[in-house]
Amino acid sequence: MSAELIAREALAMIDAGGTDAFSLPRLADRLGVRTASLYNHLDGRPAVIEGVRRLVVEEMDVSAFAVLPWPDALAAWARSYRDAFARHPHAIELLATTTISSPATLAMYEAVVAALARGGWPERHLVAVLTSVESFLLGSALDLVAPPLMIAPSEHAPRVPVLAAALRAAHGGSKSARADQAFDAGLDALIRGLTARLAELDEASATGEVDGTGGTRAE
Repeated sequence: MSAELIAREALAMIDAGGTDAFSLPRLADRLGVRTASLYNHLDGRPAVIEGVRRLVVEEMDVSAFAVLPWPDALAAWARSYRDAFARHPHAIELLATTTISSPATLAMYEAVVAALARGGWPERHLVAVLTSVESFLLGSALDLVAPPLMIAPSEHAPRVPVLAAALRAAHGGSKSARADQAFDAGLDALIRGLTARLAELDEASATGEVDGTGGTRAE
């Protein structure tokens, strides 16, 4: 028994049965111990969840932030982030609705926002940029593991002709190819938009104009 083993078994349980299958009594039973024994290694359910989060985060790569400009590093991190959660899609609901305190996760976010700050993003915008990117990535991870046919007009196709035609065109390729195409298009648009937004903030700072949050970049 160890905190590492408990976290790994919890993640395996979530991967296999979803968040509804996860509970401390069930986890203890899986490990062949009493529930109270878990508290000798981890401080209750929140600590187990943070252990699970650490395992997923360890599958993400933040190394690019130390060597690449922030747009390129963000793209590289985004791909590893999506791939990590695509391997553990059932963990998304649990981890996305639980307060983060894991040192490994905090270190990852520090790497991201520190790179954004070095790239010129004002402090007041760092969390907004991080959150917007992460929201897109979580949705993309779910899309990667979604059923091949998520929208099925069937007999209603005549009422939605443009949608039906678009779906027929999209379904010409494989499910993974469609998901990758959507991810690539969305990530490119997101990073282009963020780059343009930073340029606007730079211009506002240079001219002393008010930005979209009611302040200037210089503030």
